[in-house]
Amino acid sequence: MFLHCGKYKLDLSKPKVMGIVNVTPDSFSDGGKHLALDSAIAHARRLIEDGVDILDIGGESTRPGAAPVSEQEELDRVIPLFEALRDISIPISIDTYKPSVMRAAIAVGASMVNDVNALQSEGSLDELAKTNAAVCLMHKQGNPNNMQQHPQYQEIVSEVNTFLHARISVAKASGISTDRLVIDPGFGFGKTLEHNLALLKNLQSFTLIGVPVLVGLSRKSMLGAITGHEVGHRMGASIAAALIAVQRGASIVRVHDVRETVDALRVLQAIE
Repeated sequence: MFLHCGKYKLDLSKPKVMGIVNVTPDSFSDGGKHLALDSAIAHARRLIEDGVDILDIGGESTRPGAAPVSEQEELDRVIPLFEALRDISIPISIDTYKPSVMRAAIAVGASMVNDVNALQSEGSLDELAKTNAAVCLMHKQGNPNNMQQHPQYQEIVSEVNTFLHARISVAKASGISTDRLVIDPGFGFGKTLEHNLALLKNLQSFTLIGVPVLVGLSRKSMLGAITGHEVGHRMGASIAAALIAVQRGASIVRVHDVRETVDALRVLQAIE
């Protein structure tokens, strides 16, 4: 399976690692660490040295309880970083649900959009349809400021599956080809621990949709609930979760700890 990602064609016969670059003051794990441009550039280049396959740059936190930021503030955070990384030779994704930010980021080198709102924001389908960028469609219930208050489902796996099927259909009808699409079940986005575990256990069912599956479990609260560790001490659990996800069909894992995850996947691939 290949993912057409702007000028790149990613071979997903082996899993890819997406590295997180948060240019925010309030992300749940690394908020504020890379808000300054020099720090963000250094972090991005360090992830490249560590073997990352895709960089995912975000300028607005979507952690539970996060407040939205203005369009201009998000642009001010991310666009200078995209401009500074124009010379790198791997795809860069923009983590946003705002069509204007998508457009501006693609204009300065983004070859993928990672959208927690699955292109439901007005104008986002049109923005993506007129480009050759890839897009990740994610499921969530509610919004960051309320999504973890009372998440409820009758049958979590089938409901998320149905939603993602529907969003793929809408994207294709808008002119976005299947080979540019990725799906994400949205771990932690309007889900309890039990919901998240059910999704991970049944991840294989999402691969039957026919497009690559991206999984973001790195350092999330579900891992803290399982291990009892605070966010800064969840590397081991994050790597375990990434390996489980890949074994159950994930093509892309979105992580903070790139070098360690790359090494773990190399061991897994060596025996397969």
